[in-house]
Amino acid sequence: MGVNVVYSTRARATGGRDGTAQTLDGAFKVSLATPRELGGAGGEGNNPEQLFAAGYAACFIGALKFVAAQDKKTLPADTSITSEVGIGPRSESGFGLEVSLEISIPGLDKAEAEALVSRAHEVCPYSNATRNNIDVQLSVA
Repeated sequence: MGVNVVYSTRARATGGRDGTAQTLDGAFKVSLATPRELGGAGGEGNNPEQLFAAGYAACFIGALKFVAAQDKKTLPADTSITSEVGIGPRSESGFGLEVSLEISIPGLDKAEAEALVSRAHEVCPYSNATRNNIDVQLSVA
């Protein structure tokens, strides 16, 4: 199952959850802080789960636009996704993630929105990367 890569980016993290991360082209830089719930000091800075939540939500909207365009439709500009990423110990050992995406597509009836969401979940790269590995719950608001 190969991928015909048409875009790639490179990033470097230093210091782990209490360090920094940035793309090598300098377009993105973030300070990182471990949440108190994971034994850190909290404070200013972001964590990998926040970055994953934002990235998955944005990418899934892109997938929604893609499948809507296949039907010659345009999504409303105020389409939004609220993403929640949880982290915690796994019973098998180590740590695991779970994700929920709450999708809002104003102006579409629920059945049509759910059909688009189902198709988007099949093409979204984040969904494909997490399938059969992370529990992802989808709901249409």
